[in-house]
Amino acid sequence: MNIGVLGAGSWGIALTVLLCENGHNVKVWSIDEAEVTMLNEHREHLTKLPGVKISDKVICSTDIKTVVEDTELIVMVVPSVFVRSTIKAAAPYISNQIIVNASKGIEEDTLMILTDVIMEEIPGIKVGVLSGPSHAEEVGKLMPTTVVAGAVDKETAMLIQDAFMSDNFRVYTSPDVIGIELGGALKNVIALAAGVADGLGCGDNALAAIITRGISEITRLGMAMGCCSETFGGLSGIGDLIVTCASKHSRNRRAGVLMGQGKSYKEAMDEVNMVVEGVYSAKAALKLSRKYDIEMPIVEMVNRVLFDGLSAQDAMIQLLKRNRTSESDKFESDRFDW
Repeated sequence: MNIGVLGAGSWGIALTVLLCENGHNVKVWSIDEAEVTMLNEHREHLTKLPGVKISDKVICSTDIKTVVEDTELIVMVVPSVFVRSTIKAAAPYISNQIIVNASKGIEEDTLMILTDVIMEEIPGIKVGVLSGPSHAEEVGKLMPTTVVAGAVDKETAMLIQDAFMSDNFRVYTSPDVIGIELGGALKNVIALAAGVADGLGCGDNALAAIITRGISEITRLGMAMGCCSETFGGLSGIGDLIVTCASKHSRNRRAGVLMGQGKSYKEAMDEVNMVVEGVYSAKAALKLSRKYDIEMPIVEMVNRVLFDGLSAQDAMIQLLKRNRTSESDKFESDRFDW
């Protein structure tokens, strides 16, 4: 296939390497002229994915028309805050291509998932999503990885599956696009909390608690939004959450660690020197929890640490001292007679 990749950060370059290994013709777009020059001259991203080489056949350009025209598949890999502006720029050159969103986030102003943002800008276009536990540092080295491709229609999901599937990169399919997008966006917010706990020196018990209660929060919201509960027990739910909360590659976790050590989120983002999606998704997650009247205490505390000046230590204490309750609302039903 002829494939255009919009976004040349670590994830975009990792997927480019994978797609080239699968035999596709790949072109990569970046708005940053210096980034494109570096990729063309060195055939690797020296700052964001050092040591991972891209094929000499890959065309890298700042001209979005060159990258998008005459393609069959377009992969969206820009930071979530730039998805709308990027698809607007690409729209004049898009006709029958399928777009797969590989970015993770929720648009703060509209509370729309990113596939909906794309469809709003290009009505009638076929859109899917690719998500799961898949750090660029490992995908770029063709290390074993498993993800899920979601789309409203099965044909689109299977086309995405076929494009990305390899001996090292296994792809499942799912129709639950909203659930997949929610899991991918909100796990970054929970990973900030996991990093904060680590920065405070709270230990492995706290990490396990944050992961477990974090997926509970995500699932409650997802169910209220009409998603399938199995999605949150799958790759784009608990799978992605585990790797983002625990991995040394996780930029959200690293930013949280720095905040737990006393730095502001701006200082943490500057030190990580990469986009920390959890910071952008945190406000949207909190707004969604209030819109659907879903209790999400970890998300709330992350927002208070990020934007309201609450210290990381106080946030942890407040989470631990919340009112006593059962682990699940189901335990309060008539089924269990205490």
